[in-house]
Amino acid sequence: MPSSMALLILRRNLHGRTSSLLQARVFSRSPEAAAARQRASEPKPVEKILVANRGEIACRIMRTVRRLGIRTVAVYSDADAGSLHVRSADEAVRIGPAPARLSYLSGASIIDAALRAGAQAIHPGYGFLSESAEFAQLCEESGLTFIGPPASAIRDMGDKSASKKIMGSAGVPLVPGYHGDEQDVDFMRSEAEKIGYPILIKPTHGGGGKGMRIVQSANEFVESFLGAQREAAASFGVDKILLEKYITRPRHIEVQIFGDKYGKVLHLNERDCSVQRRHQKIIEEAPAPNVTSDFRTHLGQAAVSAAKAVKYHNAGTVEFIVDTASGQFYFMEMNTRLQVEHPVTEMIVGQDLVEWQIRVANGEPLPIDQSEVPLLGHAFEARIYAENVPKGFLPATGVLHHYRPVPGTSSAVRVDTGVEEGDTVSMHYDPMIAKLVVWGESRSAALVKLKDSLSKFQVAGLPTNINFLGKLANHWAFEDGNVETHFIEHFKDDLFDDSRHEKEAYEEAIYGAALVAACMCSKENSYFREGGNGLNSIWHANPPFRVNHCAERVFEFQWDNDNDGTGSKLLVLSLIYQADGQYDIEVEGEGNSLGFHVKVTPLVNRDFRVEVDGVSVQVGLATYEKDLDKHIHIWHGSKHHHFRQKLGQPLFDDDDSQHKPSFEMASHPQGTVVAPMAGLVVKVLAKDGMRVEEGQPILVLEAMKMEHVVKAPSAGCVHGLAVTAGQQVPDSSVLFSIKEYYPEQKE
Repeated sequence: MPSSMALLILRRNLHGRTSSLLQARVFSRSPEAAAARQRASEPKPVEKILVANRGEIACRIMRTVRRLGIRTVAVYSDADAGSLHVRSADEAVRIGPAPARLSYLSGASIIDAALRAGAQAIHPGYGFLSESAEFAQLCEESGLTFIGPPASAIRDMGDKSASKKIMGSAGVPLVPGYHGDEQDVDFMRSEAEKIGYPILIKPTHGGGGKGMRIVQSANEFVESFLGAQREAAASFGVDKILLEKYITRPRHIEVQIFGDKYGKVLHLNERDCSVQRRHQKIIEEAPAPNVTSDFRTHLGQAAVSAAKAVKYHNAGTVEFIVDTASGQFYFMEMNTRLQVEHPVTEMIVGQDLVEWQIRVANGEPLPIDQSEVPLLGHAFEARIYAENVPKGFLPATGVLHHYRPVPGTSSAVRVDTGVEEGDTVSMHYDPMIAKLVVWGESRSAALVKLKDSLSKFQVAGLPTNINFLGKLANHWAFEDGNVETHFIEHFKDDLFDDSRHEKEAYEEAIYGAALVAACMCSKENSYFREGGNGLNSIWHANPPFRVNHCAERVFEFQWDNDNDGTGSKLLVLSLIYQADGQYDIEVEGEGNSLGFHVKVTPLVNRDFRVEVDGVSVQVGLATYEKDLDKHIHIWHGSKHHHFRQKLGQPLFDDDDSQHKPSFEMASHPQGTVVAPMAGLVVKVLAKDGMRVEEGQPILVLEAMKMEHVVKAPSAGCVHGLAVTAGQQVPDSSVLFSIKEYYPEQKE
């Protein structure tokens, strides 16, 4: 095994300019490189690359392109005009309005943008047109280099039905299913009966879990099948579906492969992507835990054989389902693009895969052989999403009022992001905010870094899954590497049921509220002492002056328990200024009275050092105004709390009478159904006044390419249903209500 220093040097290849020079020497010195120069004329140097994507992947690609000394061109929709990927590029070209089908999925618009900008090559990133054989062909016909596999390979492997047939012919094990062309709903239902429930409905094109449905019985089939078709058409432009037997306790293990144009194909070890929600990965790791070296070898060989069967070159991923009961692996699909989770592979092989993509697309051979592919330590990736975990991970939208990723990123901690503080997460695209990637010399060392980095990742302004990711990382089964695709469902009581820890959570919230009160007062007093204008003022003392006693301030905080969605609780605190500049804080409620003695030292960037009863902790604070409330977020240790405070609350309280809560929770009449997320109404399945049963679908909402079926909460009559297909609805807006059904009386 290489030494720790050797590992670090290899891994730093990802980030420094020396990586480019070193790899250039490796590429140019290989025998294949010399042979390539003899076989063909020197390829035209690429001077400008258009990145046909948005968000974090566009920013990540541009970092490598810039490091190679190549100019970058961004494309953007109207919704992304001020986005980070646009600001990061040397040039940017508008390609259409916000809907993806009119902008990022418009191949003609992107080709036109590349030609207008004078780009020689297009990098598609992932998603959108990255797996479109037609787009790859269009690039070639337009004289542009497509930085990806050949159109023929995309066509063969991008169609999941065709790829199953190819793999079957090659002897790769397949899950029983139907992969044919007939798509009639009645025919497909009969095929499902032959396969046997439960079955998995899956689009033949695309990825990311979009359009996938698990169907437990024949009664669910038609609705699930039609919904999958609609979602597939909206996401990928193709509504063709395949069916597979659903393996109940599988692992999702995939192999990163890479080929050049001279027939060499390597596998760069495997990734485990089993921890998923809504069929989308949220934590990935490399290599896969708890597998043998023989298993790893056979899996890698199968992936290389799959790639060679379609004369593949550039980056790709062969995905396998592993039956945890038997240990048998089955081919699932091949993604003919760079994966979202490619950074974990980069971490364990010490190479920049985007650089490899560019060099291979430009006609250079791979720089190493299979025996030279390293396996260095362990890496995790956690996807940070704007989503409402208690609402079933529904995507969220809003402004990033506070955004501070992990401080001090290094070769062992990396953040790939496409946003900055002040940016807006819109309903039009995927809600991923960032990817947190960590590396360690062992799985346990990498996991320690993951937990620590998640606790320091600060986002305020919209709900995220950061706290949930922390729960996953700290779960005993995840620590042991016992992962499978139903991990979240299997351990849902541990991950979602916070009632067992309600008292502990409440006490932590009280402690957090005391820290907030002290930090807010310290910040205000600092401003007062400066007279509000940077000049010392004798009229603003610390503590504030009161006749006969030190000033007292009463705070009301509404605590939003973002972890379990159980609602909010009012916390009332009394803060007394002491002569030495410290604070005594009492928290009252539910018959308890807790006290803290607090000293605050302001730091920089909204940070504070707070000493509570002799124990010191660093605190991060973020505040913003929204919906007539002041929102306050605090991070301390591994904890994060969210409080709200009514705007206009007085600084100091002179009323010694009982303090009355000033918050009233908004409510709707019983039976009212509100939008669970901001989105587009794609289908209305009922009419106003119609009698419905409990659980009956009423309408279908779509946001960020994901469909959500809104159902009747009880039996009765639909009342107030005024929305129509094609209408945009805001989050929490009233959609309809269900009134009790009263049959007409006959006289």
